[in-house]
Amino acid sequence: MEKHNIKIISIQDELYPRLLEEIYGAPINLYIRGNEKALNNPCIAIVGCRKANDYGKKIAREFAYNLSKSGFTIVSGLAKGIDSYAHFGTIEAKRKTIAVLGNGLDTIYPKENLKLSEKILENEGAIISEYPLGTQPNRENFPARNRIISGLSNGILVVEAKEKSGTLITTDFALDQGRDVFVIPGNIDSENSFGTNELIKQGAKLVTNPKEILEEYQYRTDLFC
Repeated sequence: MEKHNIKIISIQDELYPRLLEEIYGAPINLYIRGNEKALNNPCIAIVGCRKANDYGKKIAREFAYNLSKSGFTIVSGLAKGIDSYAHFGTIEAKRKTIAVLGNGLDTIYPKENLKLSEKILENEGAIISEYPLGTQPNRENFPARNRIISGLSNGILVVEAKEKSGTLITTDFALDQGRDVFVIPGNIDSENSFGTNELIKQGAKLVTNPKEILEEYQYRTDLFC
């Protein structure tokens, strides 16, 4: 932990995220690199497909840029695709973003996002995990990781999701946790839109502009006090 500049926050610490503490199955400990104070900022999670198309990448980047400029910290999972572009957009805005990993913090996964992880830390963001050092990025870790992404956040924005995907697992956690769910509509012919369009049918809030998300929180003075 000293070698990688990793700290640990327990659920009894003052710095433990208040929203995350409220969820069922809140992690007892969080391992963290970077800015602990970012964990208690007002947050929006941006999630979606790993195999994102150009449309999804553009939308994730633009929404992350604008929402972070408006005061939200952007949360995502450092995965390929939508997650990466959500982090990129926030960094371009020179704002804070939080990456939640499904492995120990002594490993950055995927490896090609090592430079992105460094940029997150340079911009006073944070990289966190509930898993101790040495934990490998095994497939079974990621559904549990997703409850932390939604648990840290006031709401989540789903940019692209296939009919069956990890993104929909995150959405289920968000609904169970009482979080707001916003969805970008997609082309009905695109498999990356099957999940998002279904969420809209089920009552998730369709958004086409960051302002529509900001309007949901404009009277929440407690968020930005």
